[in-house]
Amino acid sequence: MLLPLTLIVVIATVDILSPPQIHLGPLLVVAPAITASFAGTRLTALVSLLAVAALTVIGVMRDGLATSNHETQLVGLVVVSGTVVTFTALRDRHARELVQVRSVAAAAQRVLLRPLPHRIGSLRIASVYLAAEAEAQVGGDLYAAARTASGTRLLVGDVRGKGLTSLGEASLLLGAFRAAAHLQASLPELAAYLDGSVSWDLAAALEPSPLDEAPGDPPEDGDLLLDAERQPAESFITAVLLDIPDKGNRIQVINCGHPPPLLLHRGQVLALDAGRPAPPLGLGNLLESGYHADEFPFTAEDRLLIYTDGVIEARDATRAFYPLTERVRAWTTDRPKLLLEHLRHDLLAHAGGRLGDDAAMVAVERVTEDDSPGMR
Repeated sequence: MLLPLTLIVVIATVDILSPPQIHLGPLLVVAPAITASFAGTRLTALVSLLAVAALTVIGVMRDGLATSNHETQLVGLVVVSGTVVTFTALRDRHARELVQVRSVAAAAQRVLLRPLPHRIGSLRIASVYLAAEAEAQVGGDLYAAARTASGTRLLVGDVRGKGLTSLGEASLLLGAFRAAAHLQASLPELAAYLDGSVSWDLAAALEPSPLDEAPGDPPEDGDLLLDAERQPAESFITAVLLDIPDKGNRIQVINCGHPPPLLLHRGQVLALDAGRPAPPLGLGNLLESGYHADEFPFTAEDRLLIYTDGVIEARDATRAFYPLTERVRAWTTDRPKLLLEHLRHDLLAHAGGRLGDDAAMVAVERVTEDDSPGMR
């Protein structure tokens, strides 16, 4: 506040002491303009009143308030200061609305995308979520974990689209997974159940409501647009399901059109490519012989990295994709939390601080019996 107040005093003093042909009073508008850049509506209005008062004092000390020149300056200062105060009030209201949006988004994220536990069963887990829409904090990427009697099941998925528009499909899949993942059904049966849940929701969205239109009414332009948005081919969810037993050194993976998880094994980075990849969830009717679970080795020295395509499709200034496999080699021995911290900073640096699509990453390692409590 010292800067605008000092400007008011200096401009008024110099104007009063200047020759009659020099008028610096109009420069007083700089004070409320500067105040609006860092202060709220009340302080900006206060400085504006002080600037108008200073210009009034200048008129009294020089030619008097009745001159046309001073009246014009005074009216101009009032109009410009009032405009500055008005836009400051609008900015403050927008800022309050933005705070509310952020709080709602944070609450939605806590409810919908629950943080994964740092320890679950025999696993140490870390996760990170980066929303493409800066104020959304949550979007179409998803992850979840569930315990069974013999191990842990993980789901990482990506709804077609990004941001808040994909929340409905994400919440549907997460709800279905949380309801069924803990059951003793096999992983292919779980995948079939999830696909059925997504397919049923898409089919329900396509069914016209009896209240939408009366029989015989011609379709309107809005109806045609809605029908186009309801096409089932336009909505699907890529996902990868993992079943990690508490005992043994092998895991089961079902990949439904998702980027393959990466196995970090003794300095090497291996892609767990599916032998029989399945279509995305919601398109399971394209399968000819049901879901197939691939088995891969996973020892206590290994780490798993599951991610969404928002990671590998992030581009830099030259439009080059993020080389995830190459970058992750430098951190193959890091704990999951530290691994994701490295990847998060590196990914954002590659993309210039802003991603074009939602991105999620989950890192997993098996906890050995000789792990100290401090390492956990």
